[in-house]
Amino acid sequence: MQSKILSRRDLDFMLYEWLDVEALTGRPRFSEHSRETFDAALDTCEQVATDLFAPHNKKSDQNEPHFDGEKVRLIPEVGVALQAFCKAGLMAAGQDFEMGGMQLPCVVEKAGFAYFKGANVGTSSYPFLTIGNANTLLKCGTAEQIETFVKPMLEGRFFGTMCLSEPQAGSSLSDIVTRAEPQADGSYRLTGNKMWISAGDHELSENIIHLVLAKVPGPDGKLIPGVKGISLFIVPKRMVNRDGSLGERNDVVLAGLNHKMGYRGTTNCLLNFGEGKFRPGGRPGAIGYLVGEVHKGLANMFHMMNEARIGVGLGAVMLGYTGYLHALDYARNRLQGRHPLAKDPAKPQLPIIEHTDVKRMLLAQKAYVEGGLGLALYCSRLVDEERTAEMPEARRHAGLLLDILTPIAKSWPSQWCLEANSMAIQVHGGYGYTREYNVEQFYRDNRLNPIHEGTHGIQGLDLLGRKVRLQDGAAFRALGVEAGNTIARALAVPELSSHAQALAAALTRMEQVTQVLHAAGDMNKTLANASLYLEAFGHAVVAWIWLEQALRAVGKSGHDADFYRGKLQAAAYFFKWELPKVHQQLDLLETIDTTTLDMRDAWF
Repeated sequence: MQSKILSRRDLDFMLYEWLDVEALTGRPRFSEHSRETFDAALDTCEQVATDLFAPHNKKSDQNEPHFDGEKVRLIPEVGVALQAFCKAGLMAAGQDFEMGGMQLPCVVEKAGFAYFKGANVGTSSYPFLTIGNANTLLKCGTAEQIETFVKPMLEGRFFGTMCLSEPQAGSSLSDIVTRAEPQADGSYRLTGNKMWISAGDHELSENIIHLVLAKVPGPDGKLIPGVKGISLFIVPKRMVNRDGSLGERNDVVLAGLNHKMGYRGTTNCLLNFGEGKFRPGGRPGAIGYLVGEVHKGLANMFHMMNEARIGVGLGAVMLGYTGYLHALDYARNRLQGRHPLAKDPAKPQLPIIEHTDVKRMLLAQKAYVEGGLGLALYCSRLVDEERTAEMPEARRHAGLLLDILTPIAKSWPSQWCLEANSMAIQVHGGYGYTREYNVEQFYRDNRLNPIHEGTHGIQGLDLLGRKVRLQDGAAFRALGVEAGNTIARALAVPELSSHAQALAAALTRMEQVTQVLHAAGDMNKTLANASLYLEAFGHAVVAWIWLEQALRAVGKSGHDADFYRGKLQAAAYFFKWELPKVHQQLDLLETIDTTTLDMRDAWF
């Protein structure tokens, strides 16, 4: 039976026919791998996700975590699934052999993890955060910290979190007030509150390793204003002894669980640090260990934040993708109505996939989710290039592309794959609006993704305010080079030349309008409509991703001809229905419109 989580045929196309993942096996880091080992890893992911993650997705949604006064309780299936995930070695899939890992390329690791995001986004959050936590400490931590905290995470014995936001600060990290007081033994004592902490408390692992942003007071005892005063700390839920055994409970306490619209299988917590309920070492204060240098915490945490942004985008893609496959299956099997010119009620009803408006909605979903998956996997492939390309210039080029694409990889799927979920509900009609069908949950789960790891608006500010100007426009130019190469190849293909011309025109306008915006002389005006800029930029990028896919699909025949024809039709849809939206958006942006900027509180 065809999977309703993810099309393996589509995944194989992207990995092997487009991104040429097999070529990575020629590099020293991946030399022990082959397509066979990659496929085996993907097979394992698909099986575990299908057998143990997907079956409790709805149950986990209907029986969300609760606090019984002492512990957070989850349905037992969550723990069973996570044990299988860890036992299969997937927590360390991308890590060095010496760390107990499989040393898989990032693009293969993320392709495998896509199955878990699509099968059960709530349960998959626990390893998602743990892997990001471990990767951050591998980059920034000491050898002792890696031995004490990272290795148990990669073994699946400890899980991890990221603790950034606070009740009064939200995304404004410069306003955090969690305090870290240095101690004589080199540790710190933390006091404060952290809000919206996914996976912040549970009994799924032996320990929880929190990565916490806090401020070390200056010589005057006051916290340093702004982001310059922020440092990063490891704060374990339970202390870890020198021999690796667990010690006493640290002064980290669950203050409450947040009750969410979706994503209910992941605990989401308000945590109190240093309230005194537990007294490690005989006194209050959560014991923490500095990661990297004092006051360099935000730069270190950005390793995890950027990884999480791409991961959030992948999660948004997969919720849209599984919703699309559910809608496609429903449309093929639901009989209703007849063609406008064949209304004879004595004739059999048609599967609704035969109705043009249903085909429109399914084609839009296909364009969104397969374009979004292509973007996520392309970014993951860039990670491999940045780490393992032979030439330094190639690594630098990949890094620049990754910088400018990260806000797009997070935000575009969060907007448009959510729209795909809305269309999946519409295809189901009234049934889609009921809890008896899965698509309503996919929509609720996906609605978080435009919010967390930086809201849609913050991604726009990042892209227009920073990324397009990075290194005097080097990242913007790097993207132009890659898209230009694609356009040049497509111009030589008659079936794709009109798409290539349309993309070239959109990118030329994008560059012109970007220059106009940054010549405004007032950053408030430049950034006033940054979200619209983000959407226009994202659509142009995904059009490029679709042109890349179309180049691999054009001219193909044989037993798989329908698959390739579907790719070309989805690309045509994107270029005819979606890309034209960019020009209207750019026309408005070029006017430096201040309608929203000029609005006043009293006028509402």
